[in-house]
Amino acid sequence: MNRLLVKSFSENPKSAIQNRKWVEIFAITFAFALGGAVAHAQQPTKIPWIGYLAGSGSGPAPAFIQGLRDLGYVEGKNIGIVYRTTEGRQERYADLAAELVRLKVEVIVTDATGMALTLKKATNSIPIVMASSTDPVGAGLVANMARPGGNVTGLTTLTEELGGKQLELLKEIVAGLNRVAILGPRGLATDIFVKTTEPTANALGVKIIPLVFRGPEDFEESFRSAIKERANGLIDRLGPTVSSADRKRVVELTVKSRLPAISAFTGWVENGGLLTYGADRNVMYRRAAVYVDKILKGAKPADLPVEAPTKFELVINLQAAKQIGLTIPQTVLARADRVIK
Repeated sequence: MNRLLVKSFSENPKSAIQNRKWVEIFAITFAFALGGAVAHAQQPTKIPWIGYLAGSGSGPAPAFIQGLRDLGYVEGKNIGIVYRTTEGRQERYADLAAELVRLKVEVIVTDATGMALTLKKATNSIPIVMASSTDPVGAGLVANMARPGGNVTGLTTLTEELGGKQLELLKEIVAGLNRVAILGPRGLATDIFVKTTEPTANALGVKIIPLVFRGPEDFEESFRSAIKERANGLIDRLGPTVSSADRKRVVELTVKSRLPAISAFTGWVENGGLLTYGADRNVMYRRAAVYVDKILKGAKPADLPVEAPTKFELVINLQAAKQIGLTIPQTVLARADRVIK
């Protein structure tokens, strides 16, 4: 019964506060009815609540939930989760962040730099855990990686080498690669990625073509711009705020445009994309659960170092390569962690 109430609470933004109160009232009433005289001598246990602000999806990342369970947390029993999604719309960030703050959750988890920045503006007291972020120091989310110094900590997906490594991989498999589009949402995260990729691009003799979008309605125009600019490669920086359906649509546009494209998201190749090179997101979501556990046990975000990925995975989709008439060199295939045939 508690599980059903928690689910209702996480799905109904208009009655979230009321539902939380009813969950607590129900728990007290149920305890008295079930325990009789024993219940009169006991106080009901208050469970901690986690706010979860995502850019897309219908619930928290499964790897995050599994990470909590591995640490002994069970939804509706000793933990509650308030889930909110912006549905890929940046204009919803502020309202949803303010709502989670009003609910007075113990900690908030989010998975994108823009949402983390909005949450930080909304509260300087509720701990915020980033399941992923782009350059949290450059974005102004933390003072430094070792000692964040505020109420924000967690994980970052970006090292200064990531964009350069992705560009080098494209250069290895695409003969004559000289103009590469970087497709990402309008905002600081995309700007930072472009900036950190430019030194490698200059060294390789590749021109970077930034393609920023406000929402999925801009995708078609972005690809028309890529073709107009004579791009012969693309780096995907859609981020976690884009739904799986829209991500698949972008993959289809790369195939239609015959653009060899690489992404940091494993879901890219699973949706038919060519290459993935990046950190394992499932590992990062499980690590985010560890941060939540530490904070609930009394640790301060200011003292928890931000983690950067130490291992990157290369996944190659040979079916996608065949669709655009591309042959992947054996030297690259030999380095792949996984090959989809």
